[in-house]
Amino acid sequence: MGTAVAGDALAMSLDTTTVARIARLARIKVPDSEHEALAAELSNILTFVEQLNEVDTADVPPMTSTVAMTLRRRADEVTDGGDPEAILGNAPDRVDDYFGVPKVVE
Repeated sequence: MGTAVAGDALAMSLDTTTVARIARLARIKVPDSEHEALAAELSNILTFVEQLNEVDTADVPPMTSTVAMTLRRRADEVTDGGDPEAILGNAPDRVDDYFGVPKVVE
């Protein structure tokens, strides 16, 4: 992967060897005839992402949602579900009030 200066911006450029390696790592079969076109597309995407470094985010607080809200809290209480018949009603194998599972360790 190399870099090339294009005007005032730093542009990322990928060669066909790098594209072939990326495709192999991603387990995507890309015909050799498409490597050059894909290299150009990926280079354009990387150039766009590089533009995001120009945005000043120093005074922007981190956010977890676009809407300011406080989540409701509930007490953290351990329960057994209260109704083993309803919970185990569709179980393929049942042992008393538990799910029956095949033995996996000898």
